[in-house]
Amino acid sequence: MGINKDTIVVAGTSVPKIDVETETTIKHAKTGKVYATEEEANQDVQDPATDTTEEDIQKDVAIKVNKMPDIFGGTS
Repeated sequence: MGINKDTIVVAGTSVPKIDVETETTIKHAKTGKVYATEEEANQDVQDPATDTTEEDIQKDVAIKVNKMPDIFGGTS
């Protein structure tokens, strides 16, 4: 059996790999400040001048899928 980079195995069955668009927003959960990068958020946590902790950092990921392939065998 050859390797196909366009498929993955789910529950022992090969299914097509789908590409999806994602958008990640990193923000301070208490203040609502949106960080441009994860590095900026980490710098805020490490800054002794702020009381920001790792628990204050919130990451939201939006996933956009145009169409899911039929991976479960569907019904007719």
